[in-house]
Amino acid sequence: MIPTAFASGLLFGFGLLLAGMANPAKVQAFLDLAGAWDPSLMLVMGGAIAVAAPAFAWAKRHQRTLLGASLELPQARHLDRRLLLGAALFGAGWGMAGICPGPALVLLAQGKALIFVLAMLAGMGLHAFVNGKR
Repeated sequence: MIPTAFASGLLFGFGLLLAGMANPAKVQAFLDLAGAWDPSLMLVMGGAIAVAAPAFAWAKRHQRTLLGASLELPQARHLDRRLLLGAALFGAGWGMAGICPGPALVLLAQGKALIFVLAMLAGMGLHAFVNGKR
């Protein structure tokens, strides 16, 4: 299982680099609808949706992954205040920094984004503390 996860992570990271998602300036230009908008990342998102949609459709019909691991999809189907607030905070942070968690790890491997990753880990720790999780 570990080699498969590692290979998947490497492929994901390479895809982020290739698509420009690890370039904060490119991401911010994509999010700048009122200025110098760069729509090229829409193709990346469209490609991701095209790959993910059939995979999620398959996953809904199965209890195990192709490698035999237990497959557990989220069961929640409602929008609540916590979800909306979290999405708003994520979007605001993504817009300001031009980085989200996946590209942050890619940038960290390049010796960049240390402060972002530390802040991300602190936020995750704060969430776990507030919600009483380890």
